[in-house]
Amino acid sequence: MNTPPVIPSKLKGLRVSLAHDWLITMRGGEKVLQALMELFPSANLYTLFRTLNPMTSFIAGRSLKTSFVQFLPGLNRSYRYWLPLFPLALKTVKVEDCDLLLSSSHCVIKALPPPPGSRHISYIHSPMRYVWDQFPHYYRQAGLSARLGLRLLRRPLQIWDQASNKGVDHFIANSAFVAQRVECYYQRPALVVHPPVDTSLFSPCSGKKGYYLVVSALAPYKRVDLAIQACRQLRRPLKIVGSGPDLEALRALAGPETEFLGWCGSRRLASLYAGAKALLFPGEEDFGIAPLEAMASGCPVLAYGKGGALETVAGQKDARPTGRFFYAQTVPALRAAMESLEKDLPHFNQEDLLKRAATFSLPIFKQKMLDSLASLL
Repeated sequence: MNTPPVIPSKLKGLRVSLAHDWLITMRGGEKVLQALMELFPSANLYTLFRTLNPMTSFIAGRSLKTSFVQFLPGLNRSYRYWLPLFPLALKTVKVEDCDLLLSSSHCVIKALPPPPGSRHISYIHSPMRYVWDQFPHYYRQAGLSARLGLRLLRRPLQIWDQASNKGVDHFIANSAFVAQRVECYYQRPALVVHPPVDTSLFSPCSGKKGYYLVVSALAPYKRVDLAIQACRQLRRPLKIVGSGPDLEALRALAGPETEFLGWCGSRRLASLYAGAKALLFPGEEDFGIAPLEAMASGCPVLAYGKGGALETVAGQKDARPTGRFFYAQTVPALRAAMESLEKDLPHFNQEDLLKRAATFSLPIFKQKMLDSLASLL
């Protein structure tokens, strides 16, 4: 049974408002938001827009306010094209009187103006990827007109993004990797509190495990193409959970051994993790919840050896490994790592996998988050 977190005296009676960029899927950022909603059950919630999607049903019954972006056409498929309007949209969202505005930000919501006299702490998943470190990936994948827009808007959005930090009193980063980028792009320090994995939702199973698994948004920087090509060349079955703008391009790249499943509910996802030979994690991630969910299911991880994965996965040099790393984002490097991993699969200790995931459990996250908020306030 999970022990309820101890609420620091500084936080008792605190009026809290929560904010999140947008609500369209149930990925790592939304799982963090759900945990924050459990910590502050009476908090109002603010977001640029949401879609009617069962993946975001966890917000049901919560007081929710959106911006005019909610009413723009074609929102499900084209919301990224409205990015230049997001700074303006934030000005139209008025946060009701509160003591603390706690934003969960990977794009622009950290710029939401807090009410007078309140504090603003931003839990940052990443500086805005589209205009900073992931710009080259999005630029290469864009059409001609979109490339022109990206090139023209990149520098103005960078300037705005840096200036908007004046409204943030403190940053909490989801990994040391992100904290370094906050320091680089914003010249601001950030505490580190790793996101949680709800270990109660996952459990290992015995039996033959015959496929590789990818759980990811299908966006350019995720490099799902590497997993597809490596599995095609090795003729290994691959199941992909997720959706996104790269879906059709990845379908065209895939062979008959690859199966696209879209986003899955928690029970189906837990079953897929438990039945997988290994999770493939080929992108450079800010943090990444999927490796923790895999390890909580007794499934080892094969990850690109850079970014947040280095903070979650115990690699081949660790005394109690929970996965392997490959160090070049190329198909040959991933293929070689897969072949090496397959030789080592019998030697992974399931107990080590479960213990590693448990160090990032939901109760630990909640307590660390409360203690960090109290120290910053």
